[in-house]
Amino acid sequence: MFKRFTALVVLLSFSLIIAACGNGGNKEKEEKTAWDQIKKDGKLVVATSGTLYPTSYHDEKSKELTGYEVELVRELAKRLKLKVEFSEMAFDGMLTSVNSGKVDLAANDISITDERKEKFEFTKPYKYSYGTAMVRKDDLSGIKTLDDLKGKKAGGEATTVFMDIARKHGAKEVIYDNASSDQYMKDLAAGRTDVILNDYYLQRLAAAYYKDLNVTIHPDIKYYPNNQAIILKKGSTELAEKINAALDEMKEDGTLSKLSKQYYEGADVSQKPDVEFQD
Repeated sequence: MFKRFTALVVLLSFSLIIAACGNGGNKEKEEKTAWDQIKKDGKLVVATSGTLYPTSYHDEKSKELTGYEVELVRELAKRLKLKVEFSEMAFDGMLTSVNSGKVDLAANDISITDERKEKFEFTKPYKYSYGTAMVRKDDLSGIKTLDDLKGKKAGGEATTVFMDIARKHGAKEVIYDNASSDQYMKDLAAGRTDVILNDYYLQRLAAAYYKDLNVTIHPDIKYYPNNQAIILKKGSTELAEKINAALDEMKEDGTLSKLSKQYYEGADVSQKPDVEFQD
């Protein structure tokens, strides 16, 4: 009886060891599945908005999808010997699609945050920026500092970092779903919103393009230094490593700087800006 019990214990222990080894193997397999499947398919499926000038938008003449990050991803795919397929959607849908595996990654001026790093993988940053505030030109929308956002109508998408900042300062949210810059700017000029918090480089170009509208970048509000990168499903470590290696090459050979200056009108967003920020 004792011998039989001992044998059962040994057999059970051996089974648990095998199971544990098997789980470790499955975990390793899961981490490599994304890259292995991409290599097998021969393409990257990428979520982007197609409405965010100049990082992801449609050219007015050709109607083709282009932009800083669109062309950056195309160059990455080329260096990884892959084709690329873009799936256009609102920002809220990008994170869900990455998490579900519907797309391999998302590229759309996405800031690296501690909260997001807990849920997703990020590549190395390829854009360094900070936040500014678009307001009405004639009265700066009655705003002097971020503390004056309380009660003001802030336009943006619900889950962006900038809407979160507006929310924390007491602004009233006016939510858009993958809207164009045209709609944002005209609503601000008409008083349907009071402020748009967003990336400096994006707003710099918008202010120049919509110079005939009653909108401008607030001269005194500079905050939230940040980095942008490609976002991937948690655990996609091998895919992230492949992309990072290609990004290193693109930075070293000047490709990142060249793309930046092409789409940001001479500004090199691949370098950290020298700016003093508000607390």
